[in-house]
Amino acid sequence: MTTETPTRIDDPLEPEEAVTGGEMTLIEHLLEVRMRVTWMAIAVVVGMVPFFIPPIGFSLVEYLLTPARASVPDFKPQFIEPMENIGVYFRVALLGGITVAMPVVIYHVMRFVTPALTRQEKRWVFPIVFGASAAFLGGVAFGFWVVLPFTLEFLLTFGDSIAEPDWRIGNYIDFVTRILLVMGLVFETPLIVMGLARFGVVSARQLLRWWRYAIVLAFVIAAIVTPTIDPITQTFVGGPIVVLYFVGIGLAWLVRR
Repeated sequence: MTTETPTRIDDPLEPEEAVTGGEMTLIEHLLEVRMRVTWMAIAVVVGMVPFFIPPIGFSLVEYLLTPARASVPDFKPQFIEPMENIGVYFRVALLGGITVAMPVVIYHVMRFVTPALTRQEKRWVFPIVFGASAAFLGGVAFGFWVVLPFTLEFLLTFGDSIAEPDWRIGNYIDFVTRILLVMGLVFETPLIVMGLARFGVVSARQLLRWWRYAIVLAFVIAAIVTPTIDPITQTFVGGPIVVLYFVGIGLAWLVRR
């Protein structure tokens, strides 16, 4: 009579070779998900700490106002609720914490799926963590330097002869942080496509055949995630998704070859 070696939840920093065992049960999968999510949450909270220091936090809020002030030099939003400024401060710190913790978040996502991968495929974990983290930063930079100036120029000057823009600080920061977070995630598209192709889920030929559906889906996603209904913002979100999808097809062709 043979007995299976009991499966255990590995420590997130434990070497891969030290983890042994058979298939995991549903409860064990859920326990591992809880562990991974806990580590990711801890990383985000730790990443938020520097942004709660007033000089850093307020400087970042002021910096996020610069795209609007490029269009309206005397732009100064207002707050009309007692806790609105505190909510803005926390939202900006959360964006900073997510950005700082992104390598840890991606690492734990990859560690969760690595048991299903071959030894050769597991070698891609750290390159993917590095590339995805860099892609997220690139997306945030693209959102700040390209998307926000054009969208805010349109939103702040449209109909300004009829009424002056007098936005709430909460609404403005919610708009800006959401655009930056969305663009950071959008820039992960090529690596997601490449990973699916590398692990044999799809092929570059299949992805190329689906380009029409990809374009439609890109603009549907843009319409859902963008906080406004104006065509400028949705185009600046949906357009990069389409371009990055085709970049992902190129990467998929390279890794499969």
